[in-house]
Amino acid sequence: MSIVHLQAKPVLVVVDVQDKLTAVMHDRDFLITQLCRLIDGTRILQVPVIWVEQTPARMGPTIPQLAERLTGLTPIPKTTFSCVNEPRFMATLRAHAPTDVILAGIEAHVCIAQTAAGLVKEGFNVHVAADAVSSRTPANRQIGLDLVRQRGGLVTGVESILFELLVSADHPAFRDVLRIVK
Repeated sequence: MSIVHLQAKPVLVVVDVQDKLTAVMHDRDFLITQLCRLIDGTRILQVPVIWVEQTPARMGPTIPQLAERLTGLTPIPKTTFSCVNEPRFMATLRAHAPTDVILAGIEAHVCIAQTAAGLVKEGFNVHVAADAVSSRTPANRQIGLDLVRQRGGLVTGVESILFELLVSADHPAFRDVLRIVK
């Protein structure tokens, strides 16, 4: 597999970070912090964001810490585990015409792993922010990350993603992004 760099047309996809799900995630405070950093950084860098929720009537809305950062966007509801199987998601994704998809959210071994596999099959370069995904147990999180790798996705981290998008310390948003990760 050749090395893929996030310099073409990326999109961030935030998956299922809802009240009932987030409450039972392993290391949820760290997860929320990292998701906030990733969303804030990508918004500064004008990377489009797509936001999905798993059966919101049952799982509740996206947690307030993220929803306030996603102002101006509308979550896409889904019942399938893979976002790829949700036609509205795929239509929204294709409208952005990305080459690269950054995935973050929950659960790593279910929705993240299945979405990553589906996106790879659809021809996208997939980058999973390992420090911005979780599952109920550390073992399931690791299984999810292993599945992403086995199915052709790249496992990386929030800071790596943001600095790869910046390319250089000369980028006009460098100081703003640096404040987010510090």
